[in-house]
Amino acid sequence: MKAAVFTGIDHIEVRDVPKPCPGENEVLLKVEACAVCGSDIRIFHHGNDRVRLPQIMGHEIAGQVVEVGGKVTKLKIGDRVAVGADIPCGQCPACESGHGNNCEQNYAMGYQFAGGFAEYCLLNEMVMHYGPVHIIPDHVPYEEAALAEPLGCVINGLEMVNIHLGDTVAIIGAGPIGMLMVAVAKLWGATRIIVIDKNRRRAENALTFGADDYICADGDDPVKKVMEITGGKGADVVLTANTVAATHLQAIDMAGHRARVNLFGGVTAGTTIPLDPNKIHYKEMAVMGSHGSTPRQHKMALDLIASGKIDMKKYITHHFPLDEIKEAFRTTESGEGMKAIILP
Repeated sequence: MKAAVFTGIDHIEVRDVPKPCPGENEVLLKVEACAVCGSDIRIFHHGNDRVRLPQIMGHEIAGQVVEVGGKVTKLKIGDRVAVGADIPCGQCPACESGHGNNCEQNYAMGYQFAGGFAEYCLLNEMVMHYGPVHIIPDHVPYEEAALAEPLGCVINGLEMVNIHLGDTVAIIGAGPIGMLMVAVAKLWGATRIIVIDKNRRRAENALTFGADDYICADGDDPVKKVMEITGGKGADVVLTANTVAATHLQAIDMAGHRARVNLFGGVTAGTTIPLDPNKIHYKEMAVMGSHGSTPRQHKMALDLIASGKIDMKKYITHHFPLDEIKEAFRTTESGEGMKAIILP
């Protein structure tokens, strides 16, 4: 089969590799769509200790079952399936408590397990038994179903900050994740959503995704502007939807008393920031992080997409064949659009 193989920092090549043969408890998926994630770009440039080289990346996956092992009962040939990234081991304390995204083994599609930037993708026994593998409703296109993975991560992040009816929410980052945060926050009762981005075009575009205010960080002080918009009170909830470490400090500075701050955006390993703990202490602020999602949240995301409450078509701006994966990475990194979808 044809696959995009990551072989080292800034090196990925499309080549022929052996097509997986599923075992008794495994399933082979014909990949119909796999979206490019910001973490794919970060791995491409900086690597990741969990990614065993050479590896097929890609973890926002949707496809059709074409082969099933003899002992598989969960799926059958012809099923349309969405697959999430984080694969619980099912046996450690985190997994047993329902928090498989904090699994001690920390397995994931496109990391330890070969992912979806290929014509076919193997769902191994662990993925089939414990992973986020869900049937796609007939009316949902594959490319939209693939976005259940990032949407599940957004649901995880917003569950953690416990949005209340009437909250003012500030989101730093107007990319696909930030815009999905806008949609879910609005569904959950936020009445004012402020989006911040250094790219003016992206910041302004946030209004078309439901934001109430935007701030261009390239020309304005985002902390000062949030304080102006909120009458000096600060935001009730702040989320970082980007990879710039300095925005984590801005997030804390623009948060109000008893605010909840989620440092959602991952940064390059080893990055540090000079944090003043008194800003958290005297405002009784809750500062947390979140990453990935659980199978429950992946299913919630797929159900939300199927309901039509979020128009997922707005989040998809580019399509690429597998042979053009480098261009898909470049387009994603440039911020020219929203989600780029690989169609193997």
